[in-house]
Amino acid sequence: MISLAGIAVGAGRPLLVIAGPDVIESEAHALRHARLLREIAERHGLPYVFKCSYDKANRTSGNAFRGPGLMEGLRVLAKVKAEAKVPVLTDVHEVAQVAPVAEVADILQVPAFLCRQTDLVVAVARTGRGVNLKKGQFVAPLDMVQAARKATEAGNPNVLVTERGASFGYRNLVVDMRGLAQMRDAGLAVCFDATHSVQLPSAAGDASGGERQFVPVLARAAVAAGVDAVFMEVHEDPERAPCDGPSSLTPAMADALLGELVAIRRALGQR
Repeated sequence: MISLAGIAVGAGRPLLVIAGPDVIESEAHALRHARLLREIAERHGLPYVFKCSYDKANRTSGNAFRGPGLMEGLRVLAKVKAEAKVPVLTDVHEVAQVAPVAEVADILQVPAFLCRQTDLVVAVARTGRGVNLKKGQFVAPLDMVQAARKATEAGNPNVLVTERGASFGYRNLVVDMRGLAQMRDAGLAVCFDATHSVQLPSAAGDASGGERQFVPVLARAAVAAGVDAVFMEVHEDPERAPCDGPSSLTPAMADALLGELVAIRRALGQR
């Protein structure tokens, strides 16, 4: 069992929900989503962490919307923490960002493309904040044991590993549910990213596509497989979202899905 933002995560604990828009669009937008998603998670009796990025540094096109940037983004996230009363998670892309982000964020996320960047993983771990390591699309499940070990050997035991699909040919991802069991059996706390896993990388030419209709299918399977947390991107109007709209859920869809996930866990005798 690990502790993230003061929330116990692991065997015997409720499913952790990490959810929010992909990127900060405005202070009001972030606050609105954080409050609504907290209410939804609480209605299902689940602990909740708000996730949102201040900078999407790996967009398909150099002209795509990236977010407000580090300083303004951290100001918004601090506001969300204080006013929506929720822990926050955001990603870092380079070592120089780690210290200022750790002053605000409760959980620091290492993006999938950077999960093997040793200096970045170690710097994140040394902050003492919770660590979320996204599993690279090119990484075998058990290879994440080594990535997590970089963080734990830096003195931080509170490491979550998140599955977000593996490259399956060009512009497609697939999830091998065996990997979830393999990582848990190796002693890792495991999260399933239900929305990035249905992403179609760069399939829209200058942006990524997605297959939102398969989010519930994969999320249900992952929870039945025994994951400790679920990660999802939720947007009040996915068709207008500046990033990852095709794979994002509406709040109503997220609410319905969480109800199904709780039912699955109860059927399996889990909290």
